[in-house]
Amino acid sequence: MRNFDFAPLYRATVGFDRIADLMDRTLSADSVTSYPPYNIEKTAENAYRISVAVAGFSPDELSVEVKESTLHITAKKGPDTTERSYLHRGIATRAFERRFALADHVKVTGALHENGMLHIDLVRETPEALKPRRIEIATPRGADTKVLTAETVEI
Repeated sequence: MRNFDFAPLYRATVGFDRIADLMDRTLSADSVTSYPPYNIEKTAENAYRISVAVAGFSPDELSVEVKESTLHITAKKGPDTTERSYLHRGIATRAFERRFALADHVKVTGALHENGMLHIDLVRETPEALKPRRIEIATPRGADTKVLTAETVEI
């Protein structure tokens, strides 16, 4: 795997430490797991949905938390009290933890467990202070311009 040096990025920018750290974490991930499978979809201009396949897990065995701009989805199967004899076991119910880095101002609005899928809805709420606003251009008070006509000029 390649190693990237982000020192030039830190020297030339101010306030982008989080982006550089995110890239560093992404590129240095030792083991990339594909379990459980998931989808990320854009449902509206500022709305998203993460759908995670959690077949075999009940809502009580799942946990969804947001910690420091990171969405944590964890699942831990409780002890199986029934003895079963499988001829083929293709549904994996092993414990997992999946993390998603959230951008600034992205909030989790809800989670739904339905038909073996865990759906997590997110929305980006840009604060009013960060939205573009129009600034009115004023003129100095003493610089009011008057239009002179023939009747107003006294000779």
